[in-house]
Formats: sequence, C-alpha cells, structure tokens
Amino acid sequence: MGSGVIVDASGIILTSAHVVEQAREITAKLPDGRSFRATAFRSDEDVDLAVVKIQGTNLPVAQLGDSDAIEVGQWVLAIGNPFGLEHTVTAGVISAVHRRTDRESHEGDLIQTDAAINPGNSGGAMIDIHGNLVGINTAILSHGSGGNEGVGFAIPMSMAKPVMDQILAHGKVIRGYLGVHIQDFSPELAKSFNFNQSGGVLIGDVSANTPAANAGLKKGDVIVKLNGQAESDSNDLRNTISQMSPGTQVKLDIWRDGKVQPFTVTLGELPKDKETAESSDDSSSGEIQGIDVQDLTPEISQQLNLPSGTHGVVVTSVDPASAAAAAGINRGDLIQEINHKPVTSASQYKQLMSGASGQPILLLINRGGITSFVVVEAH
Repeated sequence: MGSGVIVDASGIILTSAHVVEQAREITAKLPDGRSFRATAFRSDEDVDLAVVKIQGTNLPVAQLGDSDAIEVGQWVLAIGNPFGLEHTVTAGVISAVHRRTDRESHEGDLIQTDAAINPGNSGGAMIDIHGNLVGINTAILSHGSGGNEGVGFAIPMSMAKPVMDQILAHGKVIRGYLGVHIQDFSPELAKSFNFNQSGGVLIGDVSANTPAANAGLKKGDVIVKLNGQAESDSNDLRNTISQMSPGTQVKLDIWRDGKVQPFTVTLGELPKDKETAESSDDSSSGEIQGIDVQDLTPEISQQLNLPSGTHGVVVTSVDPASAAAAAGINRGDLIQEINHKPVTSASQYKQLMSGASGQPILLLINRGGITSFVVVEAH
C-alpha cells in the first residue's frame, strides 16, 4: 500500500515509483469510498515518480503549488496512508530545501520536513497551509528503525511536474546531456587554480564524443555562467541541464587559464547508463601522509577497467586514521596529476610530492574511470 495525489480531472495520479514498480494491478481508493482500477502507469525511477491513470468522473483534484516559493520554517502538511491508516494528516515545518541524500535516484533536490512520514506515506501529498500541492512525499531517514524520526523528504513540484509532463507526452523522461563530470569549487580548489572570482562549478572530467567534448570543453575548466545565470552549485547545474530538452543550445561562460571564454553547446540526450554519473563531489582536503602508491601495471589497469593508455599511480593503501582518508582518498584510486603535472610512475610521484612539500597539493584522481580534483592541505 502507498499513497497518491490526483493532479488532473482526467484521472492523472502522481505517486512514488517504488510504490508501483513491481505491481501487476493497481487500485486507487478515494476518500469517498470509490475504487478504481488503474488503466495505465509509467514511472521514472531516477526521480522516484510514477504517473497512474484512472477513469472516473467528478474526481477531486489537488491544486498545484509553487515549490520554488516555499521557505525554511514554513508550515506544511503530509497526507497519506501510513501503516495502512487511510487519509492520515501530519503537520510540520520545512526543515530544508534543495537537500541532498544518499539516494542517487533523487538527483539531490528534495524538500526536508519534520512532518511525520512513515511507510505508506510514499507518493502522498505535501501541501502548504493554503492546500496547494508543493511536493510528493518520497523517503525518510530512520537509522534502521523504519519509522519516523523527524527527517522526511518530498520531491518538489518544480521537479515532479516536468517529469510528469514528459511521461504523459513521451512515455518516458528525456533528459538533456552535457557530458561532463562536475564538482563544487571549494575555496581550496579555487586557490589551487588561481581562480579569483566567486562561485563557479569545476569540470573534473569530460566524456569522449559528447556535446561538451565536441564543443571544446576540458577537464579543469570552470563553468561560471549558464545562459547568463551565475553557477556555484554542481547539483543545481546538473538538475538544470537534465531538465532541458536534447537539441537545446546553451551558452556557457568558461573560465580557463585566467580568463572567461564563451562556449555554445548543443545538448544531447542523457544515456541511460549516465543518469547518476554527471556529478562528482570529491573536493575534500587533508594531509597527504598515509598514502602508499605503486606503478600502474597492465594487470591492475585491467582490474580497474581503465582504458588502454591511461597513466598514473595506484593508491595501494590508505591509513584509515590519517587525514588522507578523511580527505576522501581511497585504495584503488588512480592519481594522474599533481599540481597540474602528469604522473606516470611512483618515482615521479615521489619527486613531485617532495617538490610540493609544505604547500597545498592539487591531485587529479581517477576513480572508476571518472576524474575529479582533490585539494590536500599539507602541514
């Protein structure tokens, strides 16, 4: 059992994808006692949303609200069927917006609330005090208890409605694709790049044969603006691109080698296997002590599924108590650059590291075939 919201008089219902993903038959029961067998449904697991269609007359329809206008501290109500208790209403406040969780499918742009959300609430309505639908309840953090602990999440309507519209129009969601792996540009990274502007999103890697590669974007570029709008959050940028249609031309202001250059990129369609790989945030910092490396052999390269010709040194061990581990460096990572200088051997690694003694160190890390930059503050 789960919950849903009628959003159109024609019988369109929004719910969570995980509520219906394994269903052979779906029945929607209304507060007035009527039950309807769903005639069709389509889902998008990447945002955990599903669109269910029923046939009926005089259906009650939720009024859509503006989730972009909600503010932290604002009162909201969560409506659903927790533990099978039909039409339960709980109250709380907006605890946070644009919240990121460990669930990759949510694209990291959720509303957080302390309104009680429990199993069975998924797919139900989050409404403001005027009764407007601002979100679809989707998940909780419960530390293994399975019940409400005051940390619940809803998909904002600003994300849910475009997904619904695409499902109704195309039967699926078609997302825009740039072909870059991006990360937030921390102050430590900005200092290492001599970046003297505010904001910016760092390109850690550019996939081959993608719109970004074809337009001439490179790893180490900084996206300053998208269509004239300043960018400073990698997750917001990723969501903005994904909500655009393939074929859309976007204008990027790119900082490279100390100056800003304009680029025009025609977006492609996001491949299915890339849907959670466009964002990479490995911008932690810490000491470099605690790392052991070795040369990259053909055998290790094969184990790590690296393309032929990949260079670098492999991290063979990381002291779990060291600042290197706290910086996010893992065993099996491939260090490819130190302060923008390529690394091809363990001996060269030691030489470059000794030359950087006492200074912040910028590493280009390859993890699973995707590169990102990490700043390590030496002490």
